[in-house]
Amino acid sequence: MPGSTAAIGVVAATAILATSLAALGGAAVVGQRLAAAADAGALAAADTASGAITGVPCERAAEVAAEFGAGLESCQLDELIATVTVTMPFAGLTARASARAGPPP
Repeated sequence: MPGSTAAIGVVAATAILATSLAALGGAAVVGQRLAAAADAGALAAADTASGAITGVPCERAAEVAAEFGAGLESCQLDELIATVTVTMPFAGLTARASARAGPPP
């Protein structure tokens, strides 16, 4: 009987560790996707504001963010500099990332 208890403990600890590592890996993937969505959205808004591409800057940022599965939370323009914040749900929480793009100083 003592061997069975130890085996159950080892299996339970392994399952908890595997679940934790899977959640951590999922969070890392969401973080990378979210950062990419924010970067691409800010670049799209800045390009649209400069006239390099047609459209409305913040609408273009929302379209690009949606391609990554993210939602546009805020979009601000200061002349040709765009600041974009995007969100994405993960594990019942809302993850957020921001990016800024525009011409060099």
